[in-house]
Amino acid sequence: MTIAPQVSSDLKTLCQWMAGDFSNRKQSDDRPTDFAHIHIFFRPLPFEFFNTIGFYSEQVYDYDLWSPYRQGIHRVVDKGDHTLIENFGMNDPMLYAGAARDSTILNSIKPDIIKSRQGCSMVFRRNDENSFIGGVEPGNACIIPRDGVMTYLVSDVEVTESTWLSLDRGFHPESHEHLWGSKLGPLKFEKVQNFAAELPFDRL
Repeated sequence: MTIAPQVSSDLKTLCQWMAGDFSNRKQSDDRPTDFAHIHIFFRPLPFEFFNTIGFYSEQVYDYDLWSPYRQGIHRVVDKGDHTLIENFGMNDPMLYAGAARDSTILNSIKPDIIKSRQGCSMVFRRNDENSFIGGVEPGNACIIPRDGVMTYLVSDVEVTESTWLSLDRGFHPESHEHLWGSKLGPLKFEKVQNFAAELPFDRL
């Protein structure tokens, strides 16, 4: 049996802050023509999935909670001076739509249906006592097709105990031209439900 290593206090804090349902309702209400109402869910996975801390994530429009437009599996890795969050895709992800809100669906996800998203891990570092800053690992290797063109993802994230700010943009791999993503600034989410109690720290 693999024994999970001890983890840093920064990793534990980051995971506690990430675990939740985040909504940008205030931003959407204030600027409805610029921002749709979106939820980002980070739901802790059972310890046995990775034998360490992991998350299932969904991004979904508030008006259609059963049709997420982005889903993922994430393994949290302690790198000492930073926390690495590895990203995985899923086979037939829509089979697991709603797993962020339904534990029966969540527990039906098995490790044999995931596949690594090469170059798409996120690197998080402590910014100050109140926040972490994250971004895609170096190399411009997180490739995402968009409108028939291959692009690389640049993702900037700031996490606090109660907020999640994110800005995703896609660039041409040769010209580095900005091809997609918000030109209106980051999405600003507030935590509306906390899942930190589900993190299996007692198993580490």
